[in-house]
Amino acid sequence: MHSKVINDTPEKTYVLILESGEEVVSQIQRFARENNLTASRFTAIGAFSSATLGYFDWNQKDYEKIPVSEQVEVLSLIGDIALQDGAAKIHAHVVVGKRDGSAHGGHLLEAYVRPTLEIILTEAPSYLKRSFDPESGLCLIDLER
Repeated sequence: MHSKVINDTPEKTYVLILESGEEVVSQIQRFARENNLTASRFTAIGAFSSATLGYFDWNQKDYEKIPVSEQVEVLSLIGDIALQDGAAKIHAHVVVGKRDGSAHGGHLLEAYVRPTLEIILTEAPSYLKRSFDPESGLCLIDLER
């Protein structure tokens, strides 16, 4: 992964370029940790060689995995970074397009880049924290903390 700061104001903006074979979620997580990101948002386009998407099953309080085992275009990837138990936590949704033009979307659990993924990440000048929500079973952004 390569990165560059393109705006150094209180809302610092980075460009991250991921290369073939890199795993997306772990690379963003590593970048967030190394740069002490506590409240950020990001968008991306590019392509994956494979991905695992998730659909949140309300009754099970867990993600059903949706494997995508082929080359796909990243039509839209959007997410945020907030603190959960003191560490940066990634929450991202993605829509991918297959060769036949069909699309699949969901929560991004894992994905491998091929040939590139271009991410624009903007850091907010504050922080956000996640708290466990017993009703959903998820850690959600908590504006009261």
